[in-house]
Amino acid sequence: MEPKNPAQNKINLELSDEVAEGIYSNLAIITHSRSEFIIDFVKMLPGIPKAKVKSRIILTPQHAKRLVKALIDNIKKFESLHGEIKESDIDQIPFNLGGPTAQA
Repeated sequence: MEPKNPAQNKINLELSDEVAEGIYSNLAIITHSRSEFIIDFVKMLPGIPKAKVKSRIILTPQHAKRLVKALIDNIKKFESLHGEIKESDIDQIPFNLGGPTAQA
């Protein structure tokens, strides 16, 4: 078996200025079907009952699972440097959008 060329494992990513600015979100609404996970990133403002979906990401179930593992790994690294992340006192968002939904 021949050793792999490390250059083959690199990806050249292009990041536009607009995407590099990012989008603020303080709520993620996750729905799924048999073939995909959909994550809607929402920005909610205090006292305003209407919120806008700022970005939607559609993932395969396999990629969603890899994303969860990567997030867990990165949270552990963050907490080892900065201490435990405290969770909010808010238990639930006071609305239901229907369908198989989970909030994070």
